[in-house]
Order: sequence, then structure tokens, then C-alpha cells
Amino acid sequence: MTVGAIVAVIVVVIIVAAILVAVSVANRRRHLRERFGPEYDRAVTERGSRRDAESELAGRERHVRDLDLRPLSPAARSQYTSEWTAVHEQFVDAPQAAVTGAQTLVSAVMQDRGYPTQPYDQTLADLSVEHAKTLDHFRAAHDISQNAAAGSATTEDLRQAMIHYRALFAELLGQPVAGQPVAEQPVAADQPAVPVGPPGPASGGTTSQPAGNPARNRTPDAVTTARQQER
Repeated sequence: MTVGAIVAVIVVVIIVAAILVAVSVANRRRHLRERFGPEYDRAVTERGSRRDAESELAGRERHVRDLDLRPLSPAARSQYTSEWTAVHEQFVDAPQAAVTGAQTLVSAVMQDRGYPTQPYDQTLADLSVEHAKTLDHFRAAHDISQNAAAGSATTEDLRQAMIHYRALFAELLGQPVAGQPVAEQPVAADQPAVPVGPPGPASGGTTSQPAGNPARNRTPDAVTTARQQER
């Protein structure tokens, strides 16, 4: 083989290797974009580098693979749904306590699913792998809860916190919220749905209310109005 032929073979090998690398990078990027959705863009913005952001997101995937994540049993799902109903109704008379209860309940569901709940930043990173579309709800609810603890949250803020917590809570249970599909195990036909009210700015879309006790299905605002009319 002449020197020219050897050089040609080497060039071809280099070109093929470069193409394979480019295809691999493109596939990895597409996978991360599809899996993390808005979290992908957030990571790029925060890191200031697409390569660093993709490395971080891939690291989140590896970390979550090591967790013992598991679906809820039908009995646990039903129990948590009942507990949410109680918290939902508590908002009328004690909105701040209801938000605290919602935060506690979401944490309990996360733990039951196998997610660590501390520290907060790690919880966000872990949830982003499977629940990226509702992660902004969790961030907003967490911020409002902190403001509430400091005494600077209004009743409307607290109402929004309930909407935000509800979004993540329902997705962790494997139930759709505000018409948004959930990439979770399907809910059994005999399992009750998470009580919801009319969507606010955070929920988007139109949500039907479950059948049953009307008092349980009304939002905190609706129940308050009804009580005032009765007086």
C-alpha cells in the first residue's frame, strides 16, 4: 500500500469517527431535551454552557437510577387522596395551615415514592428527571411557603401555593392535572381523583371536578362564598 493510500484510509477513518461522535452528541442532546423539557433550557442558562448543562443533567439521571423509586400502591394512593381532600377543605378557615399541610403531604408522597426530601436543591434535581414539567410548580410553592413562614404571604399567595402543590402532588400520584398527561403508571378505575378547583394562572386549562360530596369538591374560594351566603 502506497503512502497516499495509507493517508487516504486514515482520513476516511477520522471522518467516520467524527460523524459518529457528532451523531452521538446529537442523540444525547435530543434525549436530554425530551426528558427534561424546560429544565434543559434552565440548566443551560444557569450553567452558561450547553456542554456543562448536559453533563449535569446526565449526572442527575445517573443519580436517580441509583434511587429505589417505586410506584404507590392503590391503597396508598387512595389514602393520600383522602388526606389531600382534608387539607383542601382546611384552607377555608386556616389557609396558612392548609399550605403547611399540603407541603407536608407532598413530602410524604415523595418519601413513599423513594425520593429524598432534603436538601431542597437535591430534591429539585431528583424530581427533574421524571417530573420536569411540574417542577416550576414545586419551586413556586416552596417560595410561597417560605414567605408564609416569614408572615409575608397574602391569602391569594397561599391559594396559589395550594394550586402549585396540587400539580406536583397529582403527578406523583400518577394522576393528570389540568388536562396535562402524566408519564406515570395509570390510575386504577376505582381510585378517586385528587380534588381540584378551577385553574388559576398556574394551572392553565379547564379541569372538571370529581363527583361526590359537593362540599369536598368546591375550591376554598367557592366554599367561603357559600358560607357567607348562608349567613
